[in-house]
Amino acid sequence: MDVIFASLADVLSPGTFMYLLLGVGIGLLVGILPALGTTAGMALVVPFIYGMDLMSGIAMMTGILAVVATGDVVTSVLMGIPGGGSGSQATMIDGFPMAKRGEGARALSAAYVASMFGGIFGAAVLTVAIIVAKPIVLSFGTGELLLLTLLGITMVSVLSGSSLVKGLISCGIGLLFGAVGGAPATGELRMIVGDFFYLSDGLPLAAIALGLFALPEIVSLLRRGDAISDRPPIGGGWIKGARDVIANKWLVVRCSVIGVIIGALPIGGSEWFAYGHAVQTCKPRDNFGKGDVRGVIAPESANNANAGGALIPTLVFGIPGSGSTAIFLGGLILLGVRPGPDMVGKNLELTYTIIWSLALANVLGAGICFLISGGLARLTTIRMAYLGPVLLTICFLGAFQASRSWGDLIVLCAVGFAGLFFRRFGYSRPAFLVGFVLQNNIEALLYQTMQFYTIDRLLSRPLIWVLFGIVAVCLYAGLRYRPQIETEGTSIALTRRETLPQFVFLAALALTALYAIYSVWDLSFLGQVFTVIIAGITLVCIAVGAFSLYRYREKSIMAFDSEARWREGENGYRVGAMHYMAWIFGLLGMMYLVGFVLGMAIFIISFLWIEARARWTVMLGLAVGTTAFLALLSNVMVIHFATGLLQGWVSMPWPFN
Repeated sequence: MDVIFASLADVLSPGTFMYLLLGVGIGLLVGILPALGTTAGMALVVPFIYGMDLMSGIAMMTGILAVVATGDVVTSVLMGIPGGGSGSQATMIDGFPMAKRGEGARALSAAYVASMFGGIFGAAVLTVAIIVAKPIVLSFGTGELLLLTLLGITMVSVLSGSSLVKGLISCGIGLLFGAVGGAPATGELRMIVGDFFYLSDGLPLAAIALGLFALPEIVSLLRRGDAISDRPPIGGGWIKGARDVIANKWLVVRCSVIGVIIGALPIGGSEWFAYGHAVQTCKPRDNFGKGDVRGVIAPESANNANAGGALIPTLVFGIPGSGSTAIFLGGLILLGVRPGPDMVGKNLELTYTIIWSLALANVLGAGICFLISGGLARLTTIRMAYLGPVLLTICFLGAFQASRSWGDLIVLCAVGFAGLFFRRFGYSRPAFLVGFVLQNNIEALLYQTMQFYTIDRLLSRPLIWVLFGIVAVCLYAGLRYRPQIETEGTSIALTRRETLPQFVFLAALALTALYAIYSVWDLSFLGQVFTVIIAGITLVCIAVGAFSLYRYREKSIMAFDSEARWREGENGYRVGAMHYMAWIFGLLGMMYLVGFVLGMAIFIISFLWIEARARWTVMLGLAVGTTAFLALLSNVMVIHFATGLLQGWVSMPWPFN
């Protein structure tokens, strides 16, 4: 009990509490704004926590993780469009009809209160799980931990989309990207392209996450054009919404349980499970889909309880089940904390700090939303063309903080380009990121297992066979039942010619795996074994996917292409994705010519002039405001932004130098 109250005192100390509040504010903003989401929002702050006080960094990350789903409610209810978190899609079904008939405040109030109780419930379950898991986890050896980690990434691959093969390919490529740089056992360099020794330290997590998640969503946002909504009013009924939650308290409890369970498994879609449960168990059910407040309460209870469940495998075993918890795990490592058995041992106080931060963040998030929902709603009336350059500024700034090198920005844009195709063809980006984050841990456990155990000794441990069995069941379930979770692409009947872009993408992935093998072929056994095994498995999965796509075409689960639908004019996009990707590469080129700060200002003016037809006052105001913001960061955080060719020829004033 002493450690529980000691961790509470740490969280309530002025410095830590301030960072918790900052994290809550960032999380709410990320939730309401499209294109970012929890994973990208977490990735933005990870570079800034390096060197930060341990408790403060943990509090800020937990604050973001806890409340993105709460901020997501605003756009879902008022505009019928999920925000950055995309976890309130089920809430939208009944919340938006309520807003249209003037009950927006009631729906928001019910959502906020249900979210708060769900989040607190998730934190309570996490507390119990830590106590129960402690004796079990401490009995695990390296062999069991290796198989448990493999089980985790297998489940993510199987359950993160409708195609097992795509999930395994995504995870395999993520593991290979994570293996770039020095081998942990020998220090030998792997997959270094030419003389680009920037890669010798590995690829930066922030640039990978922002490129994979944020840039494709920003491109999608810009392609849709107009503002999210032109509906600023909320209406009344704040107290009535809170009373609705109290009247349906057992529904809140049941759906919170669903959220925790789904969160602990890398399945996703807890809000849909909860919504379906509400429809099946609540009477009368005729009003569901037409504006029933219970259709808001159920998914929101599950949404915020989900975070507590997701942290159970992340903290106890060091196995994240989603992109956001993968970033959270990476942030803990940056702070000098390695998730796993130590979190229930010598780092138990840190674990309870996370739990208290999770509970308090949900209370703070709900309270803040009650106060500022009107202001948050007005953000959704901003035109996408104005919002895009601001979001790109945030992404480039966040990526650049990884190592403050040009390589960070190159990786951001290159991975963003690849991320467009992951999104287009329905490949699991969370599976890629989980593989990337866990690579170092898996490789280290592989080396340790090879050193500590012979094959006979390893196979004589009963728990090894149990874990082998669970992995086999997960793979069988993925092949046999293929969960029909909505993927990131769109499944339509395709002709053989229309599948050509997917074959080209598969060929590019195959070349990546082949290059990985080629780059380690002359290294020592310990330097090459991990890369060769993962690349080999990935190539087999690519071959299976290509055969399925060629043999069955439109009947194949591999046949996903959202751009084929765009060409048919069915998804509301105005222009192709490459149009805005060219703008992003143009921004990178401009920065190379004139430096980071000046390049960003020129880009904002050019983009608003050509794409938004904005007035000069708006263009100059946004460019000057962005420059002032970057100058402030440079002064306060002692950031030296990248210089371009121009700075080598001409002496420029601060902050352009």
